Amino acid sequence: MKKVYLISLGCPKNLTDSEELIGNLLAEGYQMVQDENEADIAVLNTCAFIAPAVKEAVAEIKKLITLKKNGQLKKIIVCGCLVEREKTKLKKKFPQIDSIVSTKALDKINIAVKENGAYLKDSSDLLLSPEYKLRLTAPHSAYLKIADGCDNRCSYCLIPSLKGRFRSKSMEMIIGETKDLIENGAKEISLIAQDTTNYGTDLYGKPALTGLLKKLIKIPKLKWLRLMYIYPERLNKELLKLIKNEKIICKYLDIPLQHISDNVLKGMNRQSTEKSIRSKIDEIKKMIPEISLRTNFITGFPGETEKDFQKLLDFIKEVEFNYVGIFPYSKEKGTAAFNLKHQIPEKIKQKRVNLLIDAQSAVIDKINARMINKKIRLLMDTPQYGRTFGEAPDIDGSFFIESKKKLKSGSFVRAKIVETAGYNRKAVVRD
Repeated sequence: MKKVYLISLGCPKNLTDSEELIGNLLAEGYQMVQDENEADIAVLNTCAFIAPAVKEAVAEIKKLITLKKNGQLKKIIVCGCLVEREKTKLKKKFPQIDSIVSTKALDKINIAVKENGAYLKDSSDLLLSPEYKLRLTAPHSAYLKIADGCDNRCSYCLIPSLKGRFRSKSMEMIIGETKDLIENGAKEISLIAQDTTNYGTDLYGKPALTGLLKKLIKIPKLKWLRLMYIYPERLNKELLKLIKNEKIICKYLDIPLQHISDNVLKGMNRQSTEKSIRSKIDEIKKMIPEISLRTNFITGFPGETEKDFQKLLDFIKEVEFNYVGIFPYSKEKGTAAFNLKHQIPEKIKQKRVNLLIDAQSAVIDKINARMINKKIRLLMDTPQYGRTFGEAPDIDGSFFIESKKKLKSGSFVRAKIVETAGYNRKAVVRD
């Protein structure tokens, strides 16, 4: 029996692809191992939407090549976004790679490990539920990809060229996957896509996320349903009302805003404006006061002036997001923004990143001060650490839980927050 070592890089959307890859191999009789030194075959699922991700992927490839040269590996299979980005150039650059598999050809992994070559698809087929899948998350928490690809064409982003056009799974497929996940122990399911709020447009002629949610919340034993990658333009009152009224749906929204200045938003080819963003956030907070909001911002985009940056800095201080990801603009060949004038020097970009991080740190201090003595319900990820509805798995951190009783992973407990320092938070279980 040949042994396979899997490396999965990037975001939760990539992780679901890795679950499919390893699931297919296990179905063929391969054995998954946790130690690279025990493996015959290494499967690397890459992320490559920005330069740092490419750098990380290349470093992993070089590490695997060294193991192969030393006789510790027989085959190296590279999959995912770096394959989409480089195509056959990747195999020419690293001839020690035995096979490459694109994101649109994951079902070819069983052939790729047997017959060396390049497994690529030029067009995007219908998105189907995987025939085989191995969960790589904790037993009680799972990601469910409801759509893939993107049609938004933001000027800084390679995702459309890497992932293809936007395509959704049918509601029937998603319901079936949800039931399977629950039967296998999942209590929390996070719905993911490149643009989750665009779900169903390709299949049903209009966004159908609300309709999907209404079906999913009726499935027995599902405790938490979490929404990731929600675009503000399609977050309507009907969806907000459903989130507000249904206990199963976490009062949590991950909304990638990227900026607040109209000048920068226009250059990014975003659909939002400062006015529409502010209006949407006001609407969300008015309808769901307890909402936990996560967002991402890019600073240093070409043409971002000091005035634009200051507006973003002030916005972060004002809105008090619960969680914020802050990234310097990455100039990527193949994007519309690549040839834009007025590129910002790296030194200035990093300075702006640091200022935004400092501003968000001050926001967290304010939020923490309001948390003390608050009673919360948590889902335990380990016997010592748990999350409220306001923290997504693997992204937003968790609470250290003190209890006289031995707590179990996957259980729900009630506790009182007693200490906070940045993202280090402690709660005590009530007896």
